[in-house]
Amino acid sequence: MSGKMQSVVLALWLALAAPLAAIAADAPAARPWSSLSAEQQQVLERFRADWDSMPADRQEKLARGSERWLAMTPEQKASAKQRFQNWRGLSDEQRERIRERWQQFQELPPEDQQRIRDNFQRFRDLPPERRQELRRRYQELSPEQRQQLRERFRNQRQHRPPPPPGR
Repeated sequence: MSGKMQSVVLALWLALAAPLAAIAADAPAARPWSSLSAEQQQVLERFRADWDSMPADRQEKLARGSERWLAMTPEQKASAKQRFQNWRGLSDEQRERIRERWQQFQELPPEDQQRIRDNFQRFRDLPPERRQELRRRYQELSPEQRQQLRERFRNQRQHRPPPPPGR
């Protein structure tokens, strides 16, 4: 192979390998079971047999989840267990729809995410009867009316002055 051809092949190889190297650099390294604290190992005991064969990113997610679990109060743990039971009771289609909506939420600008969180908190602060009434009224809307309502709120948000600094 000529020197010029070798240079072209090398350049192509580097161009193709660079993205793969970047992906590999971003991937977490495998986490040995022994690196987990005794408390984390207890929480994750049911994963012990499969731990070494798990992808590193799954190991990392489970390790972080166990840290969060261990930091929770008993009330928070009870609430998390209830949410997990509710999740397991959903159909595959319902879970997929929730995952899609979560992904859409994650793609929103931080200000929009915060606005949604604030609105959700205001909704949760309402008396249960008022929340139930609002849910009922929303369920009674046709798909077209729901879309109009979403567009109306979207337009209100776009015409609203920005919040003062420090908020």
